[in-house]
Amino acid sequence: MKLVIQMLSSLTIIGIISGAALSEVNSWAIPKIEANRKADTEKAIYIVQHEATKYEKIVNINFELYEVFDKNNNSLGYALPYEGNGFQGKIRLILGVDKSLTNLLGLQVLEQVETPGLGSKIIETEFTKQFKNLLTKPEIIWVKGVSPDSPNEIQAITGATISSKAVVKIINDGLSKLRSEKIEK
Repeated sequence: MKLVIQMLSSLTIIGIISGAALSEVNSWAIPKIEANRKADTEKAIYIVQHEATKYEKIVNINFELYEVFDKNNNSLGYALPYEGNGFQGKIRLILGVDKSLTNLLGLQVLEQVETPGLGSKIIETEFTKQFKNLLTKPEIIWVKGVSPDSPNEIQAITGATISSKAVVKIINDGLSKLRSEKIEK
């Protein structure tokens, strides 16, 4: 009995110390993770809105959105970071869209945990370039095994249809939410 009590006491102390150490590491890491995430988002804004020279965060809505401007301070449209579920987990991406919200100017995948070699192909240029100058009305659709023949279609990645469909769904959901908001500065 004494041995059992000693073992339980030892395990309890180890658990408390490990929990405290993990909490400290988490407290130290979270600000660094957020800073890196912000830097990645800022860099991606200029990738999806290649003519932009500055941006402003729109704060009076309940999701992340940036209005982008050219060198003459004319509004070019928006950069919309948005996320949703993929095959393996969350996919976070950023869209560049024109002022009328009818033309997708670019797409950059910011975070993903899809299957390496298959679903992870959503980050490759071969896939993301399909979204440049893609019409968003009617909503974007994907095709499999054939070439897209409409200005709102993209071709799904062979072997990673679920990941491709997830990206299209995230885009359509994000644009739908953006269209439903009254955007004021």
